[in-house]
Amino acid sequence: MKRYRPTSPARRQAEMVDMTDVTKKGPEKSLTVGFRRGVGRNAQGRITTRHKGGGAKRRWRMIDFNFDRKDMPAVVEAIEYDPNRTARIALVRYQDGERRYILAPAGLKPGARFIVSKTAPIAVGNRLPLAAIPVGTYVFNIELTPEGGGKLVRSAGVGAQLLAVEGAYAQLKLPSGEIRMVRADCWATIGSLSNAEWSLMSFGKAGRMRHRGIRPTVRGSAMNPRDHPYGGGEGRAMRGTRRPKTAWGKITGGVKTRRRKWSDRFIVQRRKR
Repeated sequence: MKRYRPTSPARRQAEMVDMTDVTKKGPEKSLTVGFRRGVGRNAQGRITTRHKGGGAKRRWRMIDFNFDRKDMPAVVEAIEYDPNRTARIALVRYQDGERRYILAPAGLKPGARFIVSKTAPIAVGNRLPLAAIPVGTYVFNIELTPEGGGKLVRSAGVGAQLLAVEGAYAQLKLPSGEIRMVRADCWATIGSLSNAEWSLMSFGKAGRMRHRGIRPTVRGSAMNPRDHPYGGGEGRAMRGTRRPKTAWGKITGGVKTRRRKWSDRFIVQRRKR
């Protein structure tokens, strides 16, 4: 982590991730596109997630989640910063000269080699089917359906532990603590993701959060009674309602949000609440 000299109140509190692992400053132009962020709006343009908007302009890095270049060795050319995700990304070049971006596991360095193959050795960065990976190994970027592309475990510093392979299914312990069954012929990458210190950052000032596209959040207790169930009262008043509620009066505490989903049968053990 990088600490700053206390030249201002914001500098005194700021604590950021050291960028020494990033070896290339700008992105590969052929692998980036311009895009317009949804900033919390749905297809009709209505705000469905509040407190999003603004932020620094970004280019979208096209990450390879499908890994369709099987049995072809590749070499890591650079480790890069991606403003659209928490983990680092790696620029890799396959044997035929094609370049792609992938999610970078912890410990991956420029010059390292990896391969996507059913017979690949068990080494960090290599990608194999779950059935070919030893029990106890940590994996990330896991497919939910065969050849469907990586969907699970893609955030900075996380990894899922392979607990068992029984018949057509493998059991994985996810970072949330949930134990889930995934088809054994789904592919996963060996290791855990890079930039594990990301969750320890202290941004120091509101302006830095605005650069990230996060808008201010007003406390319900600071509002008027007509604007929030917690509002009103003289001075700092208590909540005033028996159960926690949203600004629209809906109950938030102790309400199940996952109901009758088709994938419930694949969950062996729920995450701890």
